[in-house]
Parts: sequence; C-alpha cells; structure tokens
Amino acid sequence: MKKIYEDLVAIPGAPSFEHHVKKYMKKELTKYTDDIIEDKLGSVFGVLNRNSHGPKVMLAGHMDEVGAMVKGITEKGLIKMKGLGGMKPEVFLSQHMIIYTDDLEEIPGVTASKPPHLTRGDKSQKALKDFDDLLLDIGADSKEHAQELGVKIGQQIVARHTYTPTKDGKKFISKAWDNRFGSAMALDIMETLKDETLPCSLYAGATVQEEVGLRGASTATALVDPDIFLAVDCSPCTDSFDDDEVGGKLDGGFLLRFYDPSAIMHKGMKKHFEALAEKHNIKFQYYQSKGGTDAARAQLHGDGVIVATIGMPARYIHSTTSMIHENDYNAVKEMVLTVIRSMDTKTYEEIRSNV
Repeated sequence: MKKIYEDLVAIPGAPSFEHHVKKYMKKELTKYTDDIIEDKLGSVFGVLNRNSHGPKVMLAGHMDEVGAMVKGITEKGLIKMKGLGGMKPEVFLSQHMIIYTDDLEEIPGVTASKPPHLTRGDKSQKALKDFDDLLLDIGADSKEHAQELGVKIGQQIVARHTYTPTKDGKKFISKAWDNRFGSAMALDIMETLKDETLPCSLYAGATVQEEVGLRGASTATALVDPDIFLAVDCSPCTDSFDDDEVGGKLDGGFLLRFYDPSAIMHKGMKKHFEALAEKHNIKFQYYQSKGGTDAARAQLHGDGVIVATIGMPARYIHSTTSMIHENDYNAVKEMVLTVIRSMDTKTYEEIRSNV
C-alpha cells in the first residue's frame, strides 16, 4: 500500500480534532487538483471534471478516529476522560494513550487498572460500564503537577501509534484504520484518475465527526449536493472469532454492505455493484452491519441521494489497534475505480429507476 496510508494513521485526530489530518489531506489533494472545497465543520474534498454533464459522484472517507478528550483532573493527578465514539471500556484497560496539545506535543499515559493482587477475593469490584469511568495516569503527582505538565480541559486523547506490518507482509496493524483508510483511499483514487476523462464529476475527500453521529456527512453532502455518494469505511470482521456468513473476513474482498440499521442498499446500486464485480472479477463478500456509515446521513440529503458503502474488512476496530489485508485494499480500490468509471448519465438513470 502507498505511504499515504501509513502517514495518515500516524496523525492523531479524534472527533472535532481532525485539523492536522485535514492539513495533510489538503496538501495531498493539491497535487491532483486546484479545485478544493471545504465545509464549515472541516470536511474537505478535491474536485475532478466539475463541469461534466454526467452525474455528480461523491467519494468520502472520514478523518476522525475513536478517542477521547480531557474532561477533568483528580486531586491525585489522574485524568478524567470523555469518550468520543463507541468504545467498550474493558478494551481500553491498561492501554497506552496519548494526550495531545494543539501543536501535537505528546503527554503519554496509561489507563489505570488494578492488578489482580489488589482485587483477589474482593467481591465489591464492579465491572466497568462506560469508557468515561476510566482514568488516565500520566505520572503526575497531583492536579497541579498535571497542569504543569501541560494538561488542559478539552485536549484530545488517542491511542499510541502502532503501525506494524505482519510477518508475512500481507497485513497491517495500526490504530485509526477506521477510517484513515477511507481518507487515504480518496487520495489514492484522485491520483489514479487525475488525468483520465471521466463520464461524471468526482468529489473525493473526507468528512469530520463521523464517529459521534455522522455530523460531517450532513454538511459535506449539503456542500456537494451529489447524485451518487460512496462511503469507503472499515467494517469489523468476525473471522478471528466465530465465523459468520455475513460477518466479513480478511482476504475475502470488499464488503458489499447490503444492510445496516440506518441504510438499506438501494436496489439499483446493489444490482449494479454485483454486475460490475462479476464482470471485472473483483472479489467481494456480502455484509450486514449493526452500525452505520456516512452513507446513512448522505442518503437523506435533499430529495434523496443514491448511496453505497464500500467496506474494507478490518479486525478489532474501535480499539487501540486493528488489522487489515493488502488484498482487500486492492479489491476496494478496484471496485471504487470501476464504479466511478461506469457512472455515466445512462447508468445513473438505470440505477435510479430500479428502486
């Protein structure tokens, strides 16, 4: 995979703290187009073939990763955290987390967890119910000491950077694949298509604050007003636990998300995706999800937008680290390119009519 993927997962960017990710995105987008647009929340997109008479296609990842913010400091110098995104508290026990100042100075810490020596035989111990019950230990001796070390209310907190290729060289472990992968894919697609004559106009980039309610998708879709919206997002696999026929697995191809609680795949788009994948021999797997993507919010813009989520299989998302497979990256990229190249006016009208 290209270096942009490794670069993007390294940048901290919890929901509403995406500004450094956005700075990187804008820098890269200017290599492929002079036509760059932004909404007021921070979402950013590059435009190719703006004056096309064909449909308007919007391709979006999201820049934010699950994380937290500083909400308080105890008298003992421990940091109280407010979770940003859906996270199970037990997953974050004894994990390395970093508080970041506005200029990306790091204040490292570890989430506090009592060792078994202190809990053995203690039946009063209660299970954690919420991420916000966790405390972050930065080694401060007191509240005043923590403040001297640079801690302020409202700073972002994310997991320590962990980008690591696996021994076989085919898989990649890192924080923030959800969804710097989709952000990097937008850049990847722009680079590939920048000199092509497209049958549509293309708006490719990334939104903000997806993990806290798909907020950037609302404003970004209003900005672009697309005919077609393609979300590229990582989705959780079940293959390292109990396999599920619609749960997703690594090296199974892109995830064709036919259902989630907030977006049922448009019948015309599903038919078009299946036909394209079969024709071009692009490996895919059917996928249903218990969560949603930016496509859910985009579909409700105006009098409706035809949407689809092209999923990247990923193990262990919404934790401190996750794993993806190079072969699935290739399948996702090939499918995104194939859909965009196919999207002329006739195809769009055929899809639209098949409701």
